[in-house]
Amino acid sequence: MLVTFRSSEAGEMLMMADVARPLLKAIGKSCTAKGVIDKSEIPLAVEALEKLIQRAPEITKAEETAAEEAGKPLPISLRQRAWPFIRLLNRTRQAKKEGRIIWEAAADF
Repeated sequence: MLVTFRSSEAGEMLMMADVARPLLKAIGKSCTAKGVIDKSEIPLAVEALEKLIQRAPEITKAEETAAEEAGKPLPISLRQRAWPFIRLLNRTRQAKKEGRIIWEAAADF
């Protein structure tokens, strides 16, 4: 399922629900069909995500080799997937006016 994040200041980002779920849970949000991250929540959200990616494992050489041998694309780590979301949060936080990020999905995920 697709989750759409819309920032009042930084545009739109699309993410699959299986990727969005650990990121939202890390910042204390429920994975509901609709939700909001207010500007006042962003500093703690960024801090929580940075802690998450510090603990998240990197893709191992064995995983890379297995993907190459199977002719599949290389796996993408949670670290790599979190950075665009962190950038979206930071751009929203840096806006001069009050900002927020709203997400929407077809159903709770």
